[in-house]
Amino acid sequence: MPHDWLPLLHELADRADEISTRYFRSSELPVERKPDRSLVTKADLEVESAVRDLLAKRHPELGVFGEEHGEHQGQSGTRLIVDPIDATANFARGLPIYATLLAIEEDGEIVAGLVAAPALHQRWHAARGEGAFCGTRRLRVSRVTAIEDAQVFHGSLAGTEAVPATARIPGLLAQSWRQRGVGDFYQHMLVAEGCGELGVDPIVQPWDIAPLLVIVEEAGGLATTVEGERSIYGGSLLTSNGALHAAGLSVFA
Repeated sequence: MPHDWLPLLHELADRADEISTRYFRSSELPVERKPDRSLVTKADLEVESAVRDLLAKRHPELGVFGEEHGEHQGQSGTRLIVDPIDATANFARGLPIYATLLAIEEDGEIVAGLVAAPALHQRWHAARGEGAFCGTRRLRVSRVTAIEDAQVFHGSLAGTEAVPATARIPGLLAQSWRQRGVGDFYQHMLVAEGCGELGVDPIVQPWDIAPLLVIVEEAGGLATTVEGERSIYGGSLLTSNGALHAAGLSVFA
């Protein structure tokens, strides 16, 4: 029997939510820029530290790979991947679209994932082979099969977050029925929910992707890089309902 990691992920998310909600929209939230110009706050650092401390008590054999405190080698081939606050820029500006991202990787495969968005009062989770859920509600991707009927989600289209692949996104949007600039984790959860057909992130890190991949796949969709590689280490993310994945990839080919 494979290990049921979801109770652990929920416990870690409970601790993370306590910290992030305490700082959210607080006037006492130090915000700094990293060398890559992305933001980091006191909440990011505290959440990841608390998650690591709790993990060490519950499963000291596990490794940890996180955005803020790097990698700790465990005693097994299993590790926790953590993004303490995904969409830190939203968090710092008081936008409620932020989340703690948690995933379990066993020998290179993501086997369980959880996205906790306390300001949205929502939590999504999935375990490999067990389906994807928002709370107790099972998730299913949409059945839309024509790009001209599709709703497409995206993040920044210009500015400091743009990369060469960003210039291809308007070509995808032009083919679609409707477009929304949601960005970050939330666009991919909306794909898993069946609220849209495609979500595109041309530049992301493994901790941004890990739980999203298993949740989208367990909802019946696909999650790859914009080049079509199924990996959390490819630097980009395209999620879809499956039927329109080729249409999304064709724009970046």
